[in-house]
Amino acid sequence: MSTPLSTIDLGGDLTVNRLGFGAMRITGDGIWGEPKSRDEAKAVLRRAVELGVNFIDTADSYGPDVSEMLIAEALHPYPDDLVIATKGGLVRPGPGQWVPDGRPEHLRAALEGSLRRLRLEQIPLYQFHRPDPKVPIEESIGALAELKEQGKIRHLGVSNVTEEQLRAAQRVTPIVSIQNRYNPDDRRSESLVDLCEQESLVFLPWAPISGHEDQPAVRAAAEKYGVTAYQIVLAWLLARSPSILPIPGTGSVAHLEENVAAAGLRLTPAEVAEISGLA
Repeated sequence: MSTPLSTIDLGGDLTVNRLGFGAMRITGDGIWGEPKSRDEAKAVLRRAVELGVNFIDTADSYGPDVSEMLIAEALHPYPDDLVIATKGGLVRPGPGQWVPDGRPEHLRAALEGSLRRLRLEQIPLYQFHRPDPKVPIEESIGALAELKEQGKIRHLGVSNVTEEQLRAAQRVTPIVSIQNRYNPDDRRSESLVDLCEQESLVFLPWAPISGHEDQPAVRAAAEKYGVTAYQIVLAWLLARSPSILPIPGTGSVAHLEENVAAAGLRLTPAEVAEISGLA
């Protein structure tokens, strides 16, 4: 592994390197259907593991089904230290369309499908993809808690939640992670990042490298270090909180290697503050 990666604890019994891989973009356009090249998609997954990435985030809705199947085709039998996280709770009527479905019966079927496609007996981290306004979150999380009790899920996480929704889920069962949109340009989950640090939860930022284009501080740091703006944003996320586990995704081996190399960047406290808008 060319870039030393720090580690983070997940759920008290899993330790992973603190730069993961988001497997959404190994599917087709609109996160729909097959990728342009299955061989390239699988090469990206294998190269990620070679570089020391041992946390892969996916979902049954990526494709749908395609991302999970590619992960199994490329990496099964899995390395002992590889943690695969997947999600359920969204259905896909078509490209670019995402519809919540938090009904217990849907979540049970989604979990069984993920186990089958990933060739696993237990999902290390299963995340409720998005609260369904038609279903109380307690019912959705309750169904997943039952599956956890059956041994089909090791740890539970939530995604796209408010603090109020997180607390409602926690009243049902322990929650170990939150996955919300978070980047320098979208800081609506700022308080949840701090909460994760206070309560030893893991925060998984999705769209982690969006919104960097209009950040003068990001451009200045990229020029100073001779790297891309994407790499600066990943370095900022790693510096922002020890509870953040970035999961940048890509369908390109070259871009993957750039992302992993960002773990070796060390921004100064002043640069972190400036990017954070706190300077």
